[in-house]
Amino acid sequence: MKAREGDGTRETAQPTTIGYEWHLPPPYFVKTEGFGSRDQSRVPVLEAACSRPIQVPGACYIVTQRVLDIVLSTVALLVCSPVILLIGVLVKWNSPGPVLFRQVRIGINRRREANIGCLGVERRREDLFGRPFMLYKFRTMYSNARELFPALYQYSYNDEELAQLPIKILVSDKQASRDPRITPFGRWLRRSSLDEVPNFLNVLKGDMHLVGPRPDITQNIRYYSAAHMRKLGVKPGLTGLAQIRGRGNLSFLQTNENDIEYVDNRSLVLDLRILLKTIAITCRAIGAY
Repeated sequence: MKAREGDGTRETAQPTTIGYEWHLPPPYFVKTEGFGSRDQSRVPVLEAACSRPIQVPGACYIVTQRVLDIVLSTVALLVCSPVILLIGVLVKWNSPGPVLFRQVRIGINRRREANIGCLGVERRREDLFGRPFMLYKFRTMYSNARELFPALYQYSYNDEELAQLPIKILVSDKQASRDPRITPFGRWLRRSSLDEVPNFLNVLKGDMHLVGPRPDITQNIRYYSAAHMRKLGVKPGLTGLAQIRGRGNLSFLQTNENDIEYVDNRSLVLDLRILLKTIAITCRAIGAY
């Protein structure tokens, strides 16, 4: 989609299609050759992800990974319980609104994990990319941020931004040094990564692993290439290779490349290395915004 510079619009990155009508969660609809569409003015184009199968790990790895998820998440929540209560009070005191931020993220695509190379056109539209689940974090933004800053929820990026901008800048205000939606206390929470402590609840529930690609939102997955769609073939995680190699300093494309590297090389040894490095990276607040 190309637009003139003077009319306030810009060229937006759009993957190609292969002749299917992909049904995305409202309000997104996609038209391709041979199918009708609705509201063509807001059509994001999705590339069909036909790529090599994802290797299924052995039973020993799967069982050990789940045991580690349960044990370490339980310990983390128990040890952090006094801090969790204190943060809850401070979030409430700092700005009106709920203590927890809840957002629908996209989890594992089990049909893809089962080595089905392409998405089928008859998939339910809310289950196009993977299984949706509710992600929990401490609220770091003003509760009415969407009403105050609607432009920051357009999720419109061009190719240059996807390749070069740090991902935390890409998904916030690209013209400002700081995201205006974030509260003063929320900024500190993000720098310390304590806002993500409730993620351990998602790990206990089985929505996520401790280690894996970070779960994304549908609006961003629209920009995945066919190769990058493979990351949806594994369960998302609290931390991963991208988080220990730059985190928010990486670009959108760099983040996905690291996630694919993890998908192709995951093992118990790699998971343990990532967990240990995550502790060091978190203490140094590298890539945390």
